[in-house]
Amino acid sequence: MITEALTCVGPERLRRADAAPVDWVVADAPVDYPFALQAMKDRAAAIARGDAPELVWLVEHPPLYTAGTSADAGDLLDPERFPVYEAGRGGEYTYHGPGQRVAYLMLDLRARGRDVRCLVQGLEGWIIDTLAGFNVTGELRDGRIGVWVRQPGRPGGESKIAAIGVRVSKWVTTHGIALNVSPDLGHFAGIVPCGIADRGVTSLEDLGQLVSMPEVDGALRTAFERRFGPTVSPAAAPQALVTAA
Repeated sequence: MITEALTCVGPERLRRADAAPVDWVVADAPVDYPFALQAMKDRAAAIARGDAPELVWLVEHPPLYTAGTSADAGDLLDPERFPVYEAGRGGEYTYHGPGQRVAYLMLDLRARGRDVRCLVQGLEGWIIDTLAGFNVTGELRDGRIGVWVRQPGRPGGESKIAAIGVRVSKWVTTHGIALNVSPDLGHFAGIVPCGIADRGVTSLEDLGQLVSMPEVDGALRTAFERRFGPTVSPAAAPQALVTAA
């Protein structure tokens, strides 16, 4: 377990000095990936102009694969299985689908220290804190972004439970994290997840933690606020972000 990596995390680095709350919006239907990309782009541009508050957008997607900017074409093992999209984020191939909570973050790093490395460490810590609420110990690994859990008997004795991939433009972030709650883990077989062939993937359900998505969302929100500051559920959230499918 590597905890020393969380050296940049702290209120003075990741919390806004003005304590302005972040909009917290949960989609109530599966969100098509191209729509999500455009919605993130539009909101990030509005944030950069000063026309909109920051946003955490929680979604599920239909089954699909995404390719990050470092993706190796050879890691797409079954290109006909699900739609494949160029994500524009950092990282390699990953899977999104029902039972996986994806949290897209549009945060203004101009107000949060302008430090991408600290942001990634903060996201790792956010996931670890969330998992701890379900008695799951998340760990970090040198050279492998994301959060891992020990699983004796699995390849390498460990599995990945959450992926991280972000993009930063004009100091505003898009993309974010993907936490496996109860997805069909067999769907990861169409790719080499994150380019790591000798390790597996797991989920809260696979670890024996049968929790609902609303329970996970509540734990994510509590853990986010501890690290990044207050959130608010806007009364007038854009309807497309809530019901987009």
